[in-house]
This record gives sequence, structure tokens and C-alpha cells, in this order.
Amino acid sequence: MPRNGRFPIRYSPWVALPFRLMALPPGGSFVELDDRTMRVRLGWAFSARIPRPLVAAARTAPPVHLTIGAHGWRGRWLVNGARDGLVEVDLSEPVRAFTAGFPLRLRQLAVSLDDPDAFLAALDAPSR
Repeated sequence: MPRNGRFPIRYSPWVALPFRLMALPPGGSFVELDDRTMRVRLGWAFSARIPRPLVAAARTAPPVHLTIGAHGWRGRWLVNGARDGLVEVDLSEPVRAFTAGFPLRLRQLAVSLDDPDAFLAALDAPSR
């Protein structure tokens, strides 16, 4: 299984048009893996560069209700365009990320993906 690639953030059909109107098109919303970095983008709303050695664990997560976008508190962030297809990634130490250009400290990320299983296989991180 390749350890690199781009994994689109999942958009529910009812979210696609409002997100496009907010300049958050699907093409600018993804998680990208290379040998050293996990890069996360939700257009202008969220961005992070996470060194892969800091990924402590990753696993699928249950669906969320009533919440779409990029939001978080105290280092735990949810970046999603759908309520399902979620993957949670734990970091061994916080990294700097940005929401709407404002810096934040990220220690856990949940993100909705079109293909969470392929992402987890490529990430090859322990599950907890």
C-alpha cells in the first residue's frame, strides 16, 4: 500500500453548494500524505502540517451530529464536510495549525474523508 497520496474530505450533498458559496470547494479540501508530512486543508477555513513521526495513533470514529466545518477547543479539532467517514488522529505532541488564518495548537484531529480505510492504510499508524 502506498504511504503517499491525496485523500479528499467528504462533503455531504447538502453541504457542497453552501461550502462552494463560502469559497470552500471540494478540490481545496483534502488530507495529503508524503513521506514526512500529513497536510490538512479545508480551503481557507483550516490548515495544518503535521510531521508524520508525531502521529501517535489513528482510527475510524463514529458519525457526528449537527456540526459541519472546522471547529474545536483545547487542541481537539473537527474538520468535516459530512457527518460520517470520520478518522481521528492523535498526536504525540501539539503542532501549530490555523483556522481562518488564526493560529491554534492541534493535538487531536477528526476529519471526514471519502475513503477513510485507504487513508488509514496509507498512514499506517497504530490504532487505540
